[in-house]
Amino acid sequence: MAEDCCSFQLISGAGVLNVEGLENFTRTTNLAQRRLSYAAVAVIGPQSSGKSTLLNKLFRTDFTMMDAYEGRGQTTQGIWIGKGIGIEPFTIAIDVEGSDSSERGQDGTTTFEKRSALFALAIADIVIINMWCHDIGRDNAASRPLLKTVFEAMTRLFGARKTTLLFVLRDQTPTPLERLKHILRRDIDQIWAAAAKSKAQTLGDFFNVEIIALPNFLYEKERFNEQVALLRQRFIHSISPGGLVGDRKDVQPASGFPLRVEQIWKTIKENKDLDLPALEVMVATFRCEQIAKEKLSSLKLDGTWLAMSKALKSGPVSEFGKKLSSILESYLSQYDKEAMDYEESIRKDKQQRLETEALQFVYPAYAAMLQHLRSTALKSFKTRLEKTVKEKRGDGFEESVDNCGWFGMLEFERGCEDATIKKRVSGWLAEKVNVKDRLRGDIETLKSNKKAEYKSERKKIKEEKIKKGATTTAGVVAGVTVGAAMTLVSDPVTASATGIGVSTATIQLIDIARDIFRRS
Repeated sequence: MAEDCCSFQLISGAGVLNVEGLENFTRTTNLAQRRLSYAAVAVIGPQSSGKSTLLNKLFRTDFTMMDAYEGRGQTTQGIWIGKGIGIEPFTIAIDVEGSDSSERGQDGTTTFEKRSALFALAIADIVIINMWCHDIGRDNAASRPLLKTVFEAMTRLFGARKTTLLFVLRDQTPTPLERLKHILRRDIDQIWAAAAKSKAQTLGDFFNVEIIALPNFLYEKERFNEQVALLRQRFIHSISPGGLVGDRKDVQPASGFPLRVEQIWKTIKENKDLDLPALEVMVATFRCEQIAKEKLSSLKLDGTWLAMSKALKSGPVSEFGKKLSSILESYLSQYDKEAMDYEESIRKDKQQRLETEALQFVYPAYAAMLQHLRSTALKSFKTRLEKTVKEKRGDGFEESVDNCGWFGMLEFERGCEDATIKKRVSGWLAEKVNVKDRLRGDIETLKSNKKAEYKSERKKIKEEKIKKGATTTAGVVAGVTVGAAMTLVSDPVTASATGIGVSTATIQLIDIARDIFRRS
């Protein structure tokens, strides 16, 4: 299937921009994928000078051409664009309505002519100025008013990219080409001198100027086609060093072309100063924001992310940090790739904002993961603690309980390592510290309670042993109870006050009580 040039009317004769057609052209031709590998070529010049024919021959487009047998008249109205066929880099051909037409003259205005010339200058890397050889030295026919408009505009655009002006002289006359070039160059220099705001601004600061001539299309068709074929070769690899636009500066990515077209035409129509640098900043800002928004939306619908979110509702997700890092890095890398050709400071600013918004979006999942890890670690601690209570009695019990707490915190830390993403985010680190502190507090409380229960139990057991041992061994000696004997041992003053005697039997009982104390 033959390649389609996808030509359409970009701007109507009434100055209305075809936004839908521009979007369709961009989508159909995959223009956005070309990044910096593209060029725009516009043609301006008098009506019926063969502009559409020249573009069709050069780029194999299908712009409507004038029928010579029907006489001169407006064939192209407004501005049309199409895709060059069989040419690399991707080349956008722009066919501009002819100047000096009787139709526009009837309106008594040349507003559209000036606007379209400014548009061609602002959007194109190469502007072809098509003119008849026999019109050189004239005013309107030689496009002097248009050139004056172009030059005056460029003096307001100092610092913008350099544009190539390719003068194509049609129907070369017997006059030697070098003579024609000399006359035309003199006229160009005069127009520039009148338009430039400062003598320090030279034509070469803004334009690469080339002049070529072509034979008559109707009467010398074979020679015409040969010359055009040679010229076509110059548009192949036009953006390479040494090419027609090999030294262009500040080229903007192809993905921003539709927005640039829209904003430039809007600015021109509203009679604002055509500040291209400001427009480029605006386009870069808008496009980088747009790319970032697209990547954030894609992240929210990512299959792996949705599966992780669903799984988190019931428990922790294995390799959470690794998976989440991979998702974030994927979309940040996609942003970098699509936005890399825009101005660095703008690109990085929007990337940082994208990263911040992406982290904010996935943060609740990280917080949920930490809670799962906390619950898992606490449950594991309780299980280990209950086992310790059953198996560890006597000396070393408290140390065993402390070990249970240590293992519980270690399990949480290991889980956090698995859940941590590659980027260190202060807010996320703070959340981990908070959850860890709460877990430690819970573990310390449970440890303290368990130790207190164990001490109370041990004390009760000791008292029972003392009582049981004293009664079994001594019973009651000489009417003195074991309790009384114990009182004599532990509190002699109180014993004296109660009148407990110190008989031989009592002394024996006291010895028994002391022996019990020693064993306990």
